[in-house]
Amino acid sequence: MSFRTTRARLCTAAVAALAAGTLAVGASPAAASASSGYVSGADSYYDDFGDEGTLSTSSYSSSNATCLWQIILLAEGAKESNGTAFDWADIDGHFGPNTKEATESLQSSWSLGVDGKVGPQTFGAADTQWNSSTGSGELEYRGAGSTDATKFKLRYHGAKAYFDFYRTASGQYRFFHDGAWHYASYASNTCD
Repeated sequence: MSFRTTRARLCTAAVAALAAGTLAVGASPAAASASSGYVSGADSYYDDFGDEGTLSTSSYSSSNATCLWQIILLAEGAKESNGTAFDWADIDGHFGPNTKEATESLQSSWSLGVDGKVGPQTFGAADTQWNSSTGSGELEYRGAGSTDATKFKLRYHGAKAYFDFYRTASGQYRFFHDGAWHYASYASNTCD
C-alpha cells in the first residue's frame, strides 16, 4: 500500500469518526433548559417541560421558573399545607414548604412518585398535548403572537382553571403575573 493510499484512508477514517461523534451529540436528548437560563422549548410546544431543570426547596428555589410552576399548581387546584387550594397569594416564586406540599398533592393526584420536587417526570406531566376533540391534556395552541416575544400563544388547561402564556421566537416562556409579563428565568425572581 502506498503512502498516499494509507494517508487517504487515515483521513477518511478521521472524518468518519468526527461525523459519527457529531451525529451522536446531535442525536442525544435535549439538555435541560436550566442551562439556557429559562424554561424554554423548541419545535413542538407540547413536550417542552419534560427536560427542564429540577425545582425544589434547594434547587432554583427562588426563581421565575418556580413562579411559573406555582401558577400551574393554582390551575390544577393543588392543595397547600393547610388543606386549602393553592391560590394567587401563594404565588411568589419561592419554593418553600407550602409549594412543596402543593407539589406533593399534585404528584399524588397525577399518580406520580411523590417527592415534592418538580423534575422531568412531574414537569413533563404538565405539558401533555391538548386534544380538543376529547378535552384532555394540558397545553393548547392558541395562535401566533404578534412579535418575537409573543411568537406562540399557548393556554394551560388545569383541573380548576386555565392561564395563557407565550413562547418567544427563541423558545423562552413568558407568563403574566401581578400586572406584568415575566420570563420564566431560573436565575431571577420578579414574582415576589
